[in-house]
Amino acid sequence: MSADAEPTILTRGYQQEMLEESIRNNIIIALDTGSGKTHIAILRMKIELEREANKISWFVAPTVALCEQQRKAIQSHLPASVGLISGALEPNQWKDAALWRTVLSTHRVMVSTPQVLLDALRHGYILLGRDISLLVFDEAHHAVDNHPYNRIMKEFYFDLPPRPPIVSSAPQIAPAGVENEFVRPMVLGLTASPIYGGNPAKAFETIEGNLNCIIRTPRQNREELARFVHRPVFMHAVYAPPDPDNPPFSTNLAALDHLISTMDIEKDPYVISLRKQLAKARKGTAEYQRLDQKLSTVILKESSFTHKGLRDFARSAGEICQDLGSWAADWYVWEVFQHAKRAANPFQNLISNWKNVEKTYLLGLLDTVVLSPVSYYPDDILEECSDKVRVLIECLIAEKMDTEAGDESYSGLVFVQRRDTVLALSHLLSNHPFTRESFNIGCLLGSSDSSSRYSFLDITRHLLRDLQRETLDDFREGEKNLIISTSVAEEGIDIQACGSVIRWDPPANMASWAQSRGRARRKRSTYTGLFEDGGKQQQDVAKWIKLEKEMVALYNDPSRDIQMAGEEDSADDVEEVNLPFRVESTGALLTLHSAVAHLNHFCAVIPNTSHADNRPIYDIDPRTYPKVGTPWKIVPGMLLPVQLQNFEVEREYLTKTSAYRHVAFKAYRAMYEAGLLNDHLLPLTSVIEPELEEEVKGLLKEVEQRAGTANVSLQMDPWAADNPDIWFCSEIGFGDSHPIVLLTRSDTTPLAGAGPTLYRPNYDPVPTTFRRVWKFHLSPEELAAAEKYTRQLFWCINGSRMRWDRLDYSYLFQPPRPTADKWASRRAWNLELTAAQGKASQGDIFANAQAFGEKYGFPNDITVVHREGGFGRPHKFLRWRSEPLSPAEEERVRLFYRGLDEIKITYPLLVVEPYPARTNLLIPISPSKSHSPPIEKMTFNFLPCHSSVALISPEEVEYAFLLPSLLRSTAMNITINSLRTTLFTDTPLFNIPPPLVTAAMTAPVSQERVNYQRMETLGDTVLKFVSGIQLLAEYPLWHEGYLSRKKDHAVSNVRLAKEDIKRGLFTWIIRDKMLGKKWVPSYMAKPTQTTSPTDGPRSQSRKTQSLSTKVLADVVESLIGAAYLHGGTDLGYECAKFFDLGLKWQPLPDRLAAILSRVQAAQNVPPQLTHVESILGYKFRHQLLLVEALTHSSYEQDLRTSSYERMEFLGDSVLDMIVTEHLYHAPEKNYSPGHIHLRKSAVVNAHILAYICLRSYVEVSAGMPHPIHRGIAMSSETRTIYLWQCLLHSSPGILDDQMNTFKRFETHRTEIDNILEKGEAFPWAVLTRLQAPKFLSDMVESLIGAVYLDSGGNFDAVRGVLANLGILQILERIVHNDTDVLHPVSRLSLWASKYDRELEYLYERGKGNVICVVMVDGKEEARATERYRGRASQEEAKYTAAEQVIKLFGLRDSSMVHAIGASKPKRNKGKAKA
Repeated sequence: MSADAEPTILTRGYQQEMLEESIRNNIIIALDTGSGKTHIAILRMKIELEREANKISWFVAPTVALCEQQRKAIQSHLPASVGLISGALEPNQWKDAALWRTVLSTHRVMVSTPQVLLDALRHGYILLGRDISLLVFDEAHHAVDNHPYNRIMKEFYFDLPPRPPIVSSAPQIAPAGVENEFVRPMVLGLTASPIYGGNPAKAFETIEGNLNCIIRTPRQNREELARFVHRPVFMHAVYAPPDPDNPPFSTNLAALDHLISTMDIEKDPYVISLRKQLAKARKGTAEYQRLDQKLSTVILKESSFTHKGLRDFARSAGEICQDLGSWAADWYVWEVFQHAKRAANPFQNLISNWKNVEKTYLLGLLDTVVLSPVSYYPDDILEECSDKVRVLIECLIAEKMDTEAGDESYSGLVFVQRRDTVLALSHLLSNHPFTRESFNIGCLLGSSDSSSRYSFLDITRHLLRDLQRETLDDFREGEKNLIISTSVAEEGIDIQACGSVIRWDPPANMASWAQSRGRARRKRSTYTGLFEDGGKQQQDVAKWIKLEKEMVALYNDPSRDIQMAGEEDSADDVEEVNLPFRVESTGALLTLHSAVAHLNHFCAVIPNTSHADNRPIYDIDPRTYPKVGTPWKIVPGMLLPVQLQNFEVEREYLTKTSAYRHVAFKAYRAMYEAGLLNDHLLPLTSVIEPELEEEVKGLLKEVEQRAGTANVSLQMDPWAADNPDIWFCSEIGFGDSHPIVLLTRSDTTPLAGAGPTLYRPNYDPVPTTFRRVWKFHLSPEELAAAEKYTRQLFWCINGSRMRWDRLDYSYLFQPPRPTADKWASRRAWNLELTAAQGKASQGDIFANAQAFGEKYGFPNDITVVHREGGFGRPHKFLRWRSEPLSPAEEERVRLFYRGLDEIKITYPLLVVEPYPARTNLLIPISPSKSHSPPIEKMTFNFLPCHSSVALISPEEVEYAFLLPSLLRSTAMNITINSLRTTLFTDTPLFNIPPPLVTAAMTAPVSQERVNYQRMETLGDTVLKFVSGIQLLAEYPLWHEGYLSRKKDHAVSNVRLAKEDIKRGLFTWIIRDKMLGKKWVPSYMAKPTQTTSPTDGPRSQSRKTQSLSTKVLADVVESLIGAAYLHGGTDLGYECAKFFDLGLKWQPLPDRLAAILSRVQAAQNVPPQLTHVESILGYKFRHQLLLVEALTHSSYEQDLRTSSYERMEFLGDSVLDMIVTEHLYHAPEKNYSPGHIHLRKSAVVNAHILAYICLRSYVEVSAGMPHPIHRGIAMSSETRTIYLWQCLLHSSPGILDDQMNTFKRFETHRTEIDNILEKGEAFPWAVLTRLQAPKFLSDMVESLIGAVYLDSGGNFDAVRGVLANLGILQILERIVHNDTDVLHPVSRLSLWASKYDRELEYLYERGKGNVICVVMVDGKEEARATERYRGRASQEEAKYTAAEQVIKLFGLRDSSMVHAIGASKPKRNKGKAKA
């Protein structure tokens, strides 16, 4: 498998099989350790707490440590208070029945040792039939003889009336009142080895009878069980026992033995105390005899606390010396002495039950002993270790090497019988030269909460540095890779799957052997026993293996289970009458023989949800299977609506196969009638018109042909004549200048009023107005005069690109006042002069500067200067220069005129400067440019004899500069007015303000100040939202897959382009660009050749210009965005409806009302719904919507609703709407589409929503009684219920994912919180480390959808929920602080593209880790290592490595963010190699 491969985790079928069986019957689940028995029990309790509102589930486990662990696991997964009653709470002192009732009322699940429950039942504080609905016995094989498990059942269970049978595999909510009946609770047992003694059949019969259960193991999913439960390879290693003639010698142990041999029992404080009491007692009394007998026994056996304790201590040290060697014994004696001295100090209270007089006596004895600390030199340790230690170390090192050779990380477990040996062996291995660098070692010991312990060796409990929970957590996280444990780890304790289990001591019995072996459950694992050479332990193991085979064969024997009886299919043909169903339009046929296959195919194509199996479940009802006919039913799955989830046949059939076929036939026909199948009886693979794609392709092809071959622009000509004989006259004002008259054949009446503001460099903004508009007929003389004046205006600036003889302008101008002024006389003089000289003239506008100056005395009122001929770039006149040029200046002048034959410099010269290149004056000057320091202008010295001056007034020159931009604005306004009066007339869209429509119709290629991109981003979100509402209401039986596919088709670019073309909307798209340097006025007749686009649309006929599908679609979406901005969702809906899109449109309030009308009243809803409402801060009026939003498709309880996918479909678009609108309107930001997308992605991505789900919680009361100085008091404890725990599901896989993800969340929560609250960048990398499953983010989105529906479409209600969840706060901080939201991998890719660097990601696997190496231009720049847990770990390493490179090169720069969308990457060299 490649490094990219990541297996899909699904609910394990064998666990589901056991769960379903436990719902119907009392069973003992017999599965190997590591197969997930606890998960099955948790799911079973989850179902019970959702079904039984007034009873609790009671989980009993044989040890306190196991109770603590199981309580933690249950509480982590269930959204309810889970209580733990242990000895530390002194339950034997809970004398008040009301106290017990309080405990039961505030908790839904109770965990305890069996004795606690038995005592409570015996005292009548708990009534089994009234208070408990489910009993779970962990390690159920203990239920024999007088064990409390057995006593609970015999004394209280069997006297209760039986519980009514549950006949359905899908649990049903009990009717009101039933849960209060005194009936037997359901019983569920868990065990890995349901055997004791040597007779499996007898053991089974006894345990099953005692617990009223049947032992079950998976039958239908055995192959899958084998894939998940891996039996280890059994190995053995033989060691040599100590030489009896030369036993190991421990100096410290010898000193201890010497102390014991010299002790005098008569000096013991306990003996002295007894003698004093005896002296005070009267002889012959019972008290005297009792004390005398006790004193005699203590003296005879030397059984006082100190004497017995020191002898036990010496015996333990001696066994350690024999087992581990003298070094370990020396360390053990030394270490215990040090702790004993501290414990014996009267001022210490390490062991509270030791009396001070005993402490003083013990301390005096210990002070007489001289001990030596151990040496930690490697040679000393090696020399003083036993052969058993040597063999153990060889096994450990070999196993570690083999494991790491297979690219896995090592984890091992060593089982030791004695707790003191655990301590000594752990310390020895931690310091042994062969193991101290390779193994990080932890210890697990048995524990007790009882306060009555009174033993000298209790001090060894304080030798353990780490708590059991910490050790287990470190082992799971890989911080520790080897655990030395007593039998506490055999039974139930949740330990990470090990690759190697070693028995230091042989197991005591078969159960111990089987359970410790079950800890080695990796795919490649070993189970090694250490056997003494010549010992008999190997014979015991062979016997246990034989017994286990008999046990497995017994509980797999079908004859023990009447529910697994065989079936006969020979009668099929007799019963299966012909029941064909034919679709007349296509001839498609459904028969009994094809129905099962059809139904399986339908369920297979339903969108897959993790941890859910969409396959149909065929269920027998009742569960017994007699030889007579039996009705059957089918459950296709929670993804479908309620009415399509369950089907039953009405009669009995002789065979299972026949019943299968009939119920499948019924179900599949119902699917067709519900519209989930097409007329070919196949699932709807295309839920839109199948001819759509070809039709639109044809239309687009036609557009391309028209654009490529015709001389008619696709963009409308705003100057086209409505009536060629009528002219519309407008007075245009530029600030304080005289107005100029504009003549057009297009109606400019709607433009009357304020015009655009024009922005010229180095000038104040110029406001414009359309002061009057009227229409009239022009006489031929007036027309000719206007044409000449128009040419005169534009020729001085743009004459090089115009033809003198062309006067058919699309618009004309008349002067602001009579033209009989000095400029008219100057033009008349120039005309006479050129005629007299016989020069070919193109008019009277340009005059030779030398002649003009000589004639008029070199005046300073000229404005525009050209080089000779009036062509080239226009220059601004500054002054006449008479002072001589410097040599350098003269050299520059001669260089400038180097093309002339002879250059004669005469004075005065013309001093000029170029006009600014800026021409589209509609675009404001950016603040950075307006406030930047002025740039020194470049001036030139022109020779007047080789220069021309324009003979028009400065005011007219100003017009010449301003008019092209004004004409551009006028053309755009006429275009938009045409759209509104042509296409939008008599529709609600006509009410959209023209400025919004103008922006919506302006393509980015036009390079205008505002284009449709931002509105398109908003409109895309609005369109998906309103179309999603339509589909959700129109198709109540469609699952999310159909809805998404239909919506994707409806809002696709192809579909939108089709609707654009159908309505001719493309003709109003403003996509031509105003190129100032090449601008020419628009003409009525088309030129034969076009060299460049102009502001007139007629030149848009170039073959190189095309209309892409995206542009056509974007305009539709931008119009929807404009409608939403003006009229909210109602007008946005109207705009979407205008374009049809193949949907059936109804107003949003009507659609929401229709959806809500189908929501049934909720009954007996799961209790955790109130917790969810508290977390959201919202009270649901339609609680079934909340149920649906929390229901995973794996859920098997019938709550009359489908799973959450439809709510998630809606919630996704609602969340997009709120976030996109917030970003669109962010004050002073004006985010581009790219920046909106970046920030929205940061807030709505699955990682952050999963994080929100993981951190959202509510506190509920969970007080428990606890002992105080004088009695029992109720604590004020609370229980934290997290949102993720409230998911309704029936999947062990989800339990695994929830717990593992929450552990990662707890590890990274502080870091994520700090970054979100104070960081400059978004925490992409650390969020990825959560490796959160998708269902967590789905929960948040589905709840958002449910709130929107329940509130009747109230966005403010949804915003309130988003605020309570913290989503809005994250969004607001991103906006307010300009948080860097660019993904690290994207940032690195942009940087590599921008600077043409080669970027490469390489992956390495080894020792259970994945390493990502980032190569830049072939050089390694960073590497990151993560534990390999699939594709998610690889991505985590990639993000971490990318962050390292970003920090290394200092790439966290805002300029990189602004580079998004600016240009396409030059090349994409980022690649990953596994």
